[in-house]
Amino acid sequence: MLQQQWQVAGSAPENYERYLVPSIFGPWARELVDLADPRPGERIVDVACGTGIVARLAAERIKGGHVVGLDINPGMIAVARSIGPNIEWYEGNALEMPLADASFDLVFCQQGLQFFPDRLASAREMRRVLAPGGRLALCCWRSIDDSPGFGALLVALEHHCPEGAATMRAPFSLGDSEELRHLLSQVGFKEIRLRPKSRVLEFASVSDFVRQYVAGSPLAGPVAKLDGGARGALLNDVATALAKYVGDAGLRFPIINQLVSAIA
Repeated sequence: MLQQQWQVAGSAPENYERYLVPSIFGPWARELVDLADPRPGERIVDVACGTGIVARLAAERIKGGHVVGLDINPGMIAVARSIGPNIEWYEGNALEMPLADASFDLVFCQQGLQFFPDRLASAREMRRVLAPGGRLALCCWRSIDDSPGFGALLVALEHHCPEGAATMRAPFSLGDSEELRHLLSQVGFKEIRLRPKSRVLEFASVSDFVRQYVAGSPLAGPVAKLDGGARGALLNDVATALAKYVGDAGLRFPIINQLVSAIA
């Protein structure tokens, strides 16, 4: 049985920044910022910013502009504020953003739209805060079937932690390209372009992948309720499923993202 080391110090937002930004969200944030190509002097908002990696990268690219990050989770905003003091951080709901109409040139949203309880309302809000001709740059994962690592974790959760399985499906719940395109067109976005892109995620081991992702995500609560035997079984099931993706460099598996651009 794999060595179980489930005690990861820090809050979920701290662990998100410590583990998931370097391994997952940081590299994709660079792709998203490159796609949007922020320009000097632009007004930028990062919606569902988490700990703010997109906002921070965008701020590095512009001079004389104004960057805002917004997230409903106060813990995420606290971590973001501690890292990016020169960015304006808001704790707020993406369905009713505390931001003026037509007040931004560029809206980012990395892996947030699929989580909103009313996706149409949140897309409408992103459109509302953009000035005419303003740009939208967002991304959502494709189907979980396109990612062996997260697919294996989902199957293990279905067997050992059904409450966590529902949480695991959520990030991949807007993987249909046409659904995403239709959603944005409904609120008036134009020139909508979707670019599927694959990357390989890397972790030192299967154990590191499972522990770090659990610790930095909403899975932390459901998995914490499991006893030691169930956690061990979950970890071993994932390791068995991903054995062919483990080599001398550790665990490596692909994931497909949908990078989306549109004009207000």
